[in-house]
Parts: sequence; structure tokens; C-alpha cells
Amino acid sequence: MAIDLDRVRAELGGYEAADRASDALDRIYASAATLINADPGEIALVENATVAWQLAFHSLRLEPGDRVITVRNEYASAYIGFLHRARRDGFAIETIPTGPDGTPSPEALAAMIDGRVKLIALPHVPSHNGTVNQAAALGRIARGNGIPFLLDACQSVGQLAVDVDALGCDMLAATGRKYLRGPRGTGFLYVRRSMLERLDPVFLDLHGARWTAPDRYEMRPGARRFENWESNIAAQLGLGAAIDYALALGPHAIETRGRALAADLRAPLAAIAGVTVTDSGQDLSGIVTFHVAGRKSTEIVATLRARDINCVTSSPMVSRLESAARDLPTLLRASVHYYNSEDEVERYAATIAGIAR
Repeated sequence: MAIDLDRVRAELGGYEAADRASDALDRIYASAATLINADPGEIALVENATVAWQLAFHSLRLEPGDRVITVRNEYASAYIGFLHRARRDGFAIETIPTGPDGTPSPEALAAMIDGRVKLIALPHVPSHNGTVNQAAALGRIARGNGIPFLLDACQSVGQLAVDVDALGCDMLAATGRKYLRGPRGTGFLYVRRSMLERLDPVFLDLHGARWTAPDRYEMRPGARRFENWESNIAAQLGLGAAIDYALALGPHAIETRGRALAADLRAPLAAIAGVTVTDSGQDLSGIVTFHVAGRKSTEIVATLRARDINCVTSSPMVSRLESAARDLPTLLRASVHYYNSEDEVERYAATIAGIAR
């Protein structure tokens, strides 16, 4: 039975509302674990994918002389995190060279490995590009060399079938508000159980640890050590409902539908004079990025929204290394999903064709 948490909280109080929701909250861990083929004890509920990523990255021990390997299409928040810690801890940040298709090359990564590499981190799907990085191939290299592998799955969980074992990641960050279609301010962190003792949590409170003596404490045994006591329980229940909805539809069915609709959008966009589709690689997701010659992307977004068509821009600052290497301007980003129709995709492309004339 669904819980009207706001009503219970108003009538009985916050603690009582949380108690009423405790069983439903516990089920979220199982649902999230099922979604990515993990164990419920490897899941922590957090505020968003950025927080999840930061909790994992900043808990990793890094020292002068260490090497952190990432990719050219890394997201700005992650790269800023690398720069911030590198300034303090003295490690080197390196990017995997790209292959002929413009995506990170597994062969190039394999050639970079030595004993100083202490982390491999990348986005599964970049936010500014429809590509799907070869995370499984890169993950096999990380796993084979005992190197922690951190995957930003902000754009992939909910649109692709995600399996942490197949991907080989030790840590994964996910959000609720994007392709899962859950509430804003929700997300989860996955930490492989064998990775837990290699991480030193950035902070601990009475939720993540137990105070056992005046001078001692014990961390919780699973990933919930990365949570804090105060959280938005109502939003988390919404996240659980969104995950269960995706599970009921089937992640593989969602992925198949989204990829097909995106392909149906890319083809007519690419055929429009003056339109450049900028998605790179052979493996493409439901994100479609492009720009129109001679037109400002911000103005096009305003025109589209006036016609009840959703679209956003993607600034070069979102992925500065990729944008500089490919000389990318501010892009338009269309993110199709399983609920979109073929008619909507056709209307979108026709509208862009009219704008580009």
C-alpha cells in the first residue's frame, strides 16, 4: 500500500512518518540492486549522482606520484574534482587516447597501465554526446590489473540495461531525476563489497558508523556507511517507485526502444542542410546532440519550447577537453525515451528543418 508520507508527517510528525515508511525504504535498496545486478548491501541512497561520485572519489586514497586515468569526454564536475584533489595530493591526471571513432581506446588504456595507476574513471554515457563509452572493455582492463574503476552512470541508468558485473566497475554513481524519471534530489551509489575497505569515507555520522566507546567507532558493514542520517525520505520513496516502474517495463526493452527512437531522430537531422549531428562512435544512446549553422542554440531552444518541444543546450564547458579537441560550439541536446512516439520524433526533425532554412 502506498504511503501518503506528507499527510502522515503533518498529522503525526517526521519521526513517525519515517517509521511508517521503513519497510518501503528498505525495499528501495533491493530494487536498485536488481536494476544494476548488485547486492542490496552494496547500495547507498544519496542526493544525486554528483554526490554519489564525490563520495566514492574523495574516499579513495591517492598520493603524490599516483596516476588517475580518465577520458576526453569526462564531465566537468568530475574533472574539477580531479583537479581539486590533484592540487592538494599531487597525483597526475591523464586521459585515454581516442580510437578512430573518437571514443576512448581500450588498447590505448592497456598500454598506459603501470603500478602507479590508482584509479580509472569515466562516464558511461557523456552528457554532451550520444556515445556510449566502451565501459565493459575498459572495465576488464581495470579489473585485470586490480585498479579501482569508478563509473559515472548518471546518463545511463534508466535508459540502458546496466550490469555492474558485466561492466567491471567497483563504484557507480546514478541519479533519480534523469532517465529513471524519479524525483530531483535523489540518487544512489554502488560500491562493490570487496572495494569497501579500500575507501576511507569523507565523513561519518551516527548513521554511517556506530560509536562503540569514547575513543572508538565502527563503520556500518555495507555501502550505507556513505549515507548520512538526515535524508529526504519522501523523495527516496519516489525514487523507489521510479526504479520499480523501470524494472516492470524491463531495462532491455527500455534500451531497445530508446536507441531505436534516437536513431530515427539522428538520420533526418543529419540530412538537413546546415545541421551537424555531433554524436561520435558506433555505440549510440538516446541522447542526440547537434548544432545548426548560423543559429544560436539558446535561441533555438526558446523557439522549440514555444512550440511545446523540450530541448536543452550543452555548453562547451560541460566537457572542455572534448569540446576543444573537436571545436564544438554550444550544442542542442534532445534526449528521447521509451514514452516518446514516432510522430513526436518526426515532428521534432521537421521543426528543426524549418528553423535551419
